[in-house]
Amino acid sequence: MSVPETLEGERANCAGVRSVVRSVLMEVCCGLPLNTARRLRDDALLVASELTSNALQHGGGVTSFSARLRGDALELRVSDRSHDVPRTTRPERGRPGGYGWMVVQRLSSRLGIEIEPGGKTITAMVALP
Repeated sequence: MSVPETLEGERANCAGVRSVVRSVLMEVCCGLPLNTARRLRDDALLVASELTSNALQHGGGVTSFSARLRGDALELRVSDRSHDVPRTTRPERGRPGGYGWMVVQRLSSRLGIEIEPGGKTITAMVALP
């Protein structure tokens, strides 16, 4: 298990989150075949971006983000100010959005949601090859 790299406050934005994910994955991806490393990186970046943008759009803002290697997976944790649990919605034709939570569910090997006094934390595990 590695020490998590974390972001809080204004730094916990989509660009900052993607930078942290890339940094954490550096030690894993360097020994993988190029296609495998790219797929892992792309999946992890998409999950982190979706969780972060959903927290910004629907959760009152990101309060913290962390990423770390944990056993056989990359652990991504995003906290926000809302107690509302994400739900799958039916995307509407001609209207953008509605796919984020489905994407997170599809690309994550495990998901957890913790309701806390100040909001919630979503933990997504992205399996390592």
